[in-house]
Amino acid sequence: MQLDPVLARIDADLENSVHRLLELLRIPSISTDPAFAQNCDIAADWLVCDIESLGATAEKYPTLGHPMVVGHIKPPNSDSLPHILFYGHYDVQPVDPIELWNKDPFDPQLEDTANGRVIRGRGSSDDKGQLMTFVEACRAWKTVHGSLPCKITFFFEGEEESGSPSLVPFLRENKAELTSDIILICDTTLFQSKTPTIVTRLRGMLKEEITVIGPDKDLHSGLYGGVAINPIRVLSKILGSLHDDSGRVTVPNFYDGVPDLPDDVDAQWQELNFNHATFLRDVGLSVPAGEKEFSPLEMIWSRPTCEINGIQGGYTGEGFKTVLPSQASTKVSFRLVGDQDPFAIRKSLHAYVRDMLPYDCQVRFHDHEASSGLVMSTEAPEFEAARQALSAEWPDDAAFIGCGGSIPIAGHFQDIIGVTPILIGFGKDDDQLHSPNEKYDLESFHKGTRSWAHVLDALAR
Repeated sequence: MQLDPVLARIDADLENSVHRLLELLRIPSISTDPAFAQNCDIAADWLVCDIESLGATAEKYPTLGHPMVVGHIKPPNSDSLPHILFYGHYDVQPVDPIELWNKDPFDPQLEDTANGRVIRGRGSSDDKGQLMTFVEACRAWKTVHGSLPCKITFFFEGEEESGSPSLVPFLRENKAELTSDIILICDTTLFQSKTPTIVTRLRGMLKEEITVIGPDKDLHSGLYGGVAINPIRVLSKILGSLHDDSGRVTVPNFYDGVPDLPDDVDAQWQELNFNHATFLRDVGLSVPAGEKEFSPLEMIWSRPTCEINGIQGGYTGEGFKTVLPSQASTKVSFRLVGDQDPFAIRKSLHAYVRDMLPYDCQVRFHDHEASSGLVMSTEAPEFEAARQALSAEWPDDAAFIGCGGSIPIAGHFQDIIGVTPILIGFGKDDDQLHSPNEKYDLESFHKGTRSWAHVLDALAR
């Protein structure tokens, strides 16, 4: 078989593949912090060189933010072959709080743990390790057969972790170059860390900063306490009112456009036997805290949320300062599903907050990301081909699932390029994404690379 020697090559070259990943992980490509802009540029250059080593024609495209990397490989006599675009991102999250890391986050290492060997370092799972699984599968194909089984376009972004401000303009300006038959994205996980999956539902995102402003300066609580309005108290009341006792969000018209879960989808999810007790226990919790009439899996994959991500105001340093702050602020995010309109929800949220303000208080809003949820149809034959290909590599058959996260690029590909992407990933629940001591299991990296070889073989046929 054409596939067997490729899989054997992946196995034989694993040590070198890990070495290449560690090189990429050493580059601190933190996109949200301007101090690391040069490192993002270095990471883009590294990827250009790496995919050029596969025979790709590759280029680093400047943007108003961090560069995009695009590379193309066109095998001989490829007119009848499918054209696949693979997307990943090379930027990573900040490492704070640095004191909670056991080692330097940008000095990645292979570690032995109770659950097997892991690759430890920032970006190991999100998304450099995932990205490199596909690159290494292509490397093995090229080494064994001299060419790839499909036409391939690599598309690597450097701003995914900072809201992708350059992405939509770049897609529109370079639509012709990025148009393909099939789009693959590797930025998701295995179900319960063992079952391969293709994500067919994504939640949208709405982010908002709210600042409540009271007196024109911080006040002495002994002189003004009781008589002066306290912005922290006002903000706390607003935030406490965003959910009712059953866990429902109280922002007016928030649930407009939220669909019921189809019976066939619900039945398939039930067959996965999701153990929510273990899921919560792994993070020190025990009781689901969302909408009480829905199962935990529905809460994560098909229901919208409102979460308070941070609060700031007054004195928070060592010791005590008895002060009434002049202002207090919060960051609030909403995960959206179905046909919920993020801009209508933003407008409703603004009105809701203003209606709750007492005398002598004002509010300032800072709008951030806004994107809708997405449901991908699995009727296209490549979805089932990819699912069966994944099933060949793992003990459990691959499943079509939902995802609680937001991957806006998936919707942009569908809207701008006109292709519904296939989302496949090999992360695990305990990879500590965005947290200290991020890791990627060596098994995920190895079997993920083998999985992409299976998928490439299936899609080529």
